[in-house]
Amino acid sequence: MQTSIIAAAIATTLLNGAAFAQQTPTVSEPVLRGHLAFLADDLLEGRGTGQRGGDLAVRYLETQAAIIGLKPMPSGGYRQSVKFEGSKLLPDSSVTFRTGTTRIMPIAGKDIVFGTGSGKASLSFDAPLLFVGYGVKAEEENWDDYKDADVKGKILVMMVNDPQPTADEPNRFAGKAYTYYGRWLYKFEEAVRRGAAGALLIHTTPSASYPWSVPANGFSHERFHLKGPGNQVEGWLHEDMARELFLSAGFDLDVLRAQAERRDFKPVDLKVSTHVTLRSTIRQVEQFNVVGIVPGTDPKLKQQAVVYSAHWDHMGIDEGAKDGRDHIYNGAVDNASGTAALLAMAAEAVKRPARRSQVFLWPAAEEQGLLGSAAYVADPVFPLDRTAADLNLDSMNFVGVTRDIGVAGAERSSLYETSAQVARKMGLKLAPTIPDLSGAYFRADHFNFAKAGIPAFNVGSAVFSGDGHFEFAHDHAAESAKMVGFKKDYHQVTDEYRASWDLSGMVQQAQFTLNLGYAVANAPTMPTWKKGMKLGGAAAAKR
Repeated sequence: MQTSIIAAAIATTLLNGAAFAQQTPTVSEPVLRGHLAFLADDLLEGRGTGQRGGDLAVRYLETQAAIIGLKPMPSGGYRQSVKFEGSKLLPDSSVTFRTGTTRIMPIAGKDIVFGTGSGKASLSFDAPLLFVGYGVKAEEENWDDYKDADVKGKILVMMVNDPQPTADEPNRFAGKAYTYYGRWLYKFEEAVRRGAAGALLIHTTPSASYPWSVPANGFSHERFHLKGPGNQVEGWLHEDMARELFLSAGFDLDVLRAQAERRDFKPVDLKVSTHVTLRSTIRQVEQFNVVGIVPGTDPKLKQQAVVYSAHWDHMGIDEGAKDGRDHIYNGAVDNASGTAALLAMAAEAVKRPARRSQVFLWPAAEEQGLLGSAAYVADPVFPLDRTAADLNLDSMNFVGVTRDIGVAGAERSSLYETSAQVARKMGLKLAPTIPDLSGAYFRADHFNFAKAGIPAFNVGSAVFSGDGHFEFAHDHAAESAKMVGFKKDYHQVTDEYRASWDLSGMVQQAQFTLNLGYAVANAPTMPTWKKGMKLGGAAAAKR
């Protein structure tokens, strides 16, 4: 009986989807699978920024864009230049802490990960440590962890995430959800703005929403920054090392954490002297976003555009790997899946243009801090005030078809209501809105559009949040477990393509995104933000 009910539900979903597909192009599973298998192949060496594999990915994407029939940018090509600086830490670098007669030398990779954003190949300096709680200043929350403290020339030690809700203030900083103030990007940027010597973040898996292996892997590779001021030193402390360090200076880490949950918290001088020796290779790198256009059909509305985005990069190849270990970070789910889906979507979109223009954007260097999308927003093909929305795909559903679709972040704008209408026409429902405990909204390329005032969100699957809470249509328990299991593969060499994958859920997600894009592209008016919407630490919405 249960089997027949499931079969009937799937049949209904497919029937409704087929009816809706008559109005919009239909995404091809074989096309999507073919692109995914190639992009995640060892041949592309993990599509690393500044590496040969990244160059190959760009060449493949621009070639496919031309084959599909996407129009190039007004400049005449599909490549948009993104220039940044690469830094790779050398083995003779070190950080040493001194408190009283005690000297602590953390082991790189195990106790600490660090690098520089200064652009300097050689640095050697001493600086005191200052604990600044969450390192947040938020006027709208009446919160200031700095209290006008002079932080110049000091290394700031901060907690990850943002101040937690209390019984008296259950909604402060979005309650249990992450805000942009909780992100490592904001904290490093705030240290730069205040003229600090650098910043070290205390890692815990719950507060960061990912294990120590993620920053450890990130800092073991070459890191990239858009040109501009940067921290002399920045990185992460393992919680065990932070606890030992604080204790050696006469402080209890947990006591200071508790104090940092209060508005009256003031920065604490840890009485620790730090000697930093940094040796890095520094190079200037040019990478490329890939951009293709489907011009609109309406004489007026074609001057406006809907953007679909999916970053093409991953972590590349670890050239220092030894002993025959796998050294290619293929990034099949993250984000060959989204890259391939956009190609499959674009191949159909050119066959049936919408009233507004459609821009297919493959940003570079997302893994380096959303750098490619930041560059696009700074120099868009369509002016920002004529960009209706950005619909982003990142780490898609590789498990199986679902009865619902994730639209976390859409509730911030009128895109939520449009999403609900599109879902109903496809025989789907929207997945329930849950607190954003991992800061997912601030971790993908759409956020740069949102900061610029454009309604945007990541059209999600349970992969991105890692919690597997979506409703799978076939065997929910087993398929949800597969989704949750991706956590162990996230930013690891094990994120590899498997021919056995059921891509029906990925096709479903791509089709929904394309259908939503058409709904926006054909609507008489552009989407708008909800009143009172907050991004937290980012520019206020313009629409």
